[in-house]
Amino acid sequence: MQHLILASSSPRRKELLETLHLTFDISSSEADESYVPGTAPKDIVMELAIRKASDVAQRNPESFVIGADTIVVAGNQVLGKPKDEAEAMEMLTMLSGKTHSVYTGVAIVNGETQVQFYEKTDVTFWELTEFEINAYIKSGEPFDKAGAYGIQGFGSMLVKQISGDYFSVVGLPVSRTVRELQKLGFRLPY
Repeated sequence: MQHLILASSSPRRKELLETLHLTFDISSSEADESYVPGTAPKDIVMELAIRKASDVAQRNPESFVIGADTIVVAGNQVLGKPKDEAEAMEMLTMLSGKTHSVYTGVAIVNGETQVQFYEKTDVTFWELTEFEINAYIKSGEPFDKAGAYGIQGFGSMLVKQISGDYFSVVGLPVSRTVRELQKLGFRLPY
């Protein structure tokens, strides 16, 4: 029996995998999520994804383990999760009326075998009013999300357009993930 583990406590990643009717367990990683400033965004997300997947795979060597990491990049600045309302305001003001990039890296580890990839999606925000930004911050949604917004929730009102994989912005490029799992020998239940 093949065993699949999501090395993430992200409720969004969990929901995305559930939409595929896959049976899986969740095991949060304790891996270090720091990176060297100036590292290319694609390298940041792939490195953090492999750290997370490898950490969980060490305890589950027979399982297929999926690790993922998502960052928001505005200009040359990586935007993490805001610490407070002021930082959320700063981030959302920076993104207002502009296009930024969302990078999601994925790593799948099964024993000695591993694969890594990333998706980059460009997201354009509407020009936001101070009222809109404050209302969004008051919703509480920005605080556990890179770049201070979630495209799948109330934050969808901020987004004018995207170019790329929507699900990657949510946190897991599901279509590519399933294809990479299959290449590694994982059998889908349908």
